[in-house]
Amino acid sequence: MGNDVAKGRKNGLYSGISEELSALMRTGWADTERHDLTADEQAPYAAARREALSARFPGERLVIPSGNLKTRSNDDPYPFRPHSAYVHMTGDLARDGALVLEPRADGGHDAYCYQLPRDGRDTDEFWLGYTAELWMGRRRSLAESEKVLGLPCRDVRTAAADLAAVTGVPTRVVRGVDPVLEAALTTDEERDDELEEALSELRLVKDAWEIGEMRKAVDATVRGFTDAVAELSRAVATSERWIEGTFFRRARVEGNHVGYGTICAAGPHATIMHWTDNDGPVRPGELLLFDAGVEGRTLYTADVTRTLPISGTFTPVQRQVYDAVYEAQEAGMACVKPGAAYRDFHEAAQRVLTEKLVEWGFIEGPAERAYELGLQRRFTMAGTGHMLGLDVHDCAEARNEEYVDGPLVPGMVLTVEPGLYFQADDLTVPEEWRGIGVRIEDDLLVTEDGHENLSAALPRTSDEVEAWMARVAG
Repeated sequence: MGNDVAKGRKNGLYSGISEELSALMRTGWADTERHDLTADEQAPYAAARREALSARFPGERLVIPSGNLKTRSNDDPYPFRPHSAYVHMTGDLARDGALVLEPRADGGHDAYCYQLPRDGRDTDEFWLGYTAELWMGRRRSLAESEKVLGLPCRDVRTAAADLAAVTGVPTRVVRGVDPVLEAALTTDEERDDELEEALSELRLVKDAWEIGEMRKAVDATVRGFTDAVAELSRAVATSERWIEGTFFRRARVEGNHVGYGTICAAGPHATIMHWTDNDGPVRPGELLLFDAGVEGRTLYTADVTRTLPISGTFTPVQRQVYDAVYEAQEAGMACVKPGAAYRDFHEAAQRVLTEKLVEWGFIEGPAERAYELGLQRRFTMAGTGHMLGLDVHDCAEARNEEYVDGPLVPGMVLTVEPGLYFQADDLTVPEEWRGIGVRIEDDLLVTEDGHENLSAALPRTSDEVEAWMARVAG
């Protein structure tokens, strides 16, 4: 792979091109401009999101880049994923782009989008340039992008100069995404942070189109979990990576990618919150903590966890831990409803787990005092959930008063995921408990009268899990 001449590869096999080759490459190409395109179904929703953003920053220019390719190894880039704020405001998935909201005198904004246009066939760029279409694949023309996005589109190659040439307009930019555009602008870091906060907060409540995309991602994830259980015996013969690869196949077939690094944590690895090496053995008699989500083609992601007995049946201690986590999740989910405080579901789940830990003698009671001191955190470790959407930990830059200290409202999508983790080297618990990790996680949509468990198709109780595994794994 790779382009010897354009990328200046030191040890390339070709040192240059002849005039005859250049002339040959520029001729004989069909006109492939598409005239049948219409606006994407997300376009009106994205327009409404831009209007909401515009209302927060009257008189200011806002710049939201999509991002650029990042090097993985030498001249091999990582798969590109645009910045979530750019996707949310445009519906576009292209690299090297930027959304600009230019202020008007009436306090509103005119929106336009910088895009990398198609390569013309009258130069050698289309087959020798760094972003050459002959190497990287066909892009949309600017005219095509205008139809799909419902936005005026401009050539991104002039963006830095264009933006730098306009002075005297207060400007904010999403930092850390496009260094070239960022360098061309004079902005204040604190004010830029306020823009990122606003962009996160505008994703707290999903619109109808977004909820539909979340459903697709969760449904594909359910199928991916079923795939993994069906192939669990092959993981026993190989490693955790068989499960990872099985799920990844589903994610790529039905979506864009996985929404985050898949966690396939067998045995004592289940006690490691973010185990993503996935290179350990899968042994009958132990548990598999499987945390995965399909990122759909529009980049909305699911985030689901099930803890499975590898042999198909829980041992008595495993079942005791599992049932405690299930009880905690039930308590948490009961708190997910409009008007409830965001923290309610976390606190309800944590209180149940604290009571269990006191009952088992692992922390000193009474339970209320232990909870106030946070003693349960030795074994629960993390919070009980988070917002979900374009990012697996969505809305992460939102202000606390709008997120963790705010109320739940219809249209929010969040996870409820209590867990108990007994480390393999924890001498404070009996030996048979060590190395057991259990987490149960579901994706909940806040509705007008309560919530909907989007991932309810996957079994949750210990009995249901055993029956499901016996049926699927055969």
